[in-house]
Amino acid sequence: MRSPTDAPENESRPSRREARRRQTRAEIIAAAWLLVRERGLAGLALRDLGGAVGMKAQSLYSYFESKADIYDAMFHEGYLAFAATIDELMAEIERDQPPGAEVLRRIAHGFFDFCTSDPVRYQLLFQRTIPDFVPSDESYGVAVASYEQFTEQMAAFGLTDPEVVDVWTALLTGLTDQQISNDPGGDRWARVIDQATDMFLAAYAPDLLDTTT
Repeated sequence: MRSPTDAPENESRPSRREARRRQTRAEIIAAAWLLVRERGLAGLALRDLGGAVGMKAQSLYSYFESKADIYDAMFHEGYLAFAATIDELMAEIERDQPPGAEVLRRIAHGFFDFCTSDPVRYQLLFQRTIPDFVPSDESYGVAVASYEQFTEQMAAFGLTDPEVVDVWTALLTGLTDQQISNDPGGDRWARVIDQATDMFLAAYAPDLLDTTT
């Protein structure tokens, strides 16, 4: 018969096992990021990934069902990082209470800086770089929540027309793509973010420009 003092230790074993499993998964994901930043998203090889974490390639299947599952975990982690960045940015904006045009300028800079700080992550989150990769419902849900937060921010300024929102997203991703493709590590397109934002506002919300001091 088990003594009462044995219960906490025995019952904690599954949670310790699960904690180790989560830690190993996190180590695999971190190693995957290092590899794709070196070789590109399509260059992720399970043999190299296994070697990076001290296990054989087939052992990775104890933690992920497939290479697509690893990409999915990276996608999920990337969008969580994006959501955290935007939450921090919006907290700063709420604290500073800048005029409307400056809010959108800051949002534009925040998106641009997040994306250009890690081009490979940007490709995974916002482009279709991996053929046939489709994020899981759970991971895609994080992406949808981020987009809904984004549209709520636009709606706060009366910008609710879906086509106007599409123009804004095209503007931001266009500036980002140009920077990553044509001036990696530089600031050529970063320097025109404010001008591009003001052009957008002049076309769709000129009243916001009138309130800028």
